[in-house]
Amino acid sequence: MPSKKSPAQKGDKVSQDSPRSRTAKKHTPRNERTPSVTYVRDLKGKRPIVALTAYDAPMAKLVSDAGVDFLLVGDSVGTTMLGFGTTIRVTLDAMVHHTAAVRRGNPDCLILADLPFGEASLSFDRLLEACRRLMQEGGADGVKIEGGKDVADDIERLIATGIPVMGHVGLLPQTVKAIGGYRKFANDKEEAQDIFTDAIALEEAGCFAIVFEMIREEVATELTRHLEIPTIGIGSGSGCDGQILVTTDVLGLTPGDVPSFVKPYAQLAGEAGKALGRFVGDVREGRYPKS
Repeated sequence: MPSKKSPAQKGDKVSQDSPRSRTAKKHTPRNERTPSVTYVRDLKGKRPIVALTAYDAPMAKLVSDAGVDFLLVGDSVGTTMLGFGTTIRVTLDAMVHHTAAVRRGNPDCLILADLPFGEASLSFDRLLEACRRLMQEGGADGVKIEGGKDVADDIERLIATGIPVMGHVGLLPQTVKAIGGYRKFANDKEEAQDIFTDAIALEEAGCFAIVFEMIREEVATELTRHLEIPTIGIGSGSGCDGQILVTTDVLGLTPGDVPSFVKPYAQLAGEAGKALGRFVGDVREGRYPKS
């Protein structure tokens, strides 16, 4: 791999040949979408990448038909579907179960599955087995792993076995207990440098893309310019190569508050409540069923 250049200094101009200057010059037609990591990686500098989550077959089909470039079976299933307060209680068995359901929805885009809490910190054999299950039993095309330089060596070994890996830096939801809650990252120089080091380590390990979660926008933008692989932002501003959100947040199906960076495009929870209430009322008043 070519040696890394130094990050651009404040005030430097972006080259006209840089990936960011070429954004939107080419728009890949939807019918050219392929379920491969190469397709996603090659979108950098061509147009923004878009992704959403899915946890079951019907939503997988809806998300795929909407035209996303890839979908993620996120461990966010724990907080959105299973009633947990964090993602920490989501097990490997649960992730395999939901990934298999998504695969049965027959989406025609790339399917990635989150490696759940703790699996990346055990032995490499255990890590490989977890990824094998997500791909062989769950049907995932690749995995997403939280962490930076501390997991980069194992990620490199995984990729050598044929497992595509998407990295994840910044806010790592699986560490929420250790960091004391959800917050923005890279607010000081030291933390920004740590994220930079983590991202470079993941790229050099062979990740085909990296999720940037809750990273200060200026840092995320600068690092996106520096990396040769795509960055997928969530709460990290508009300077990333793409964006991902939790689908239930987008649809207005998430109970309670959603993160400030989320833009709901519908309020389906309210509509569903009205429809269900009408059904209950019709049965009680004798309007359903009619003979």
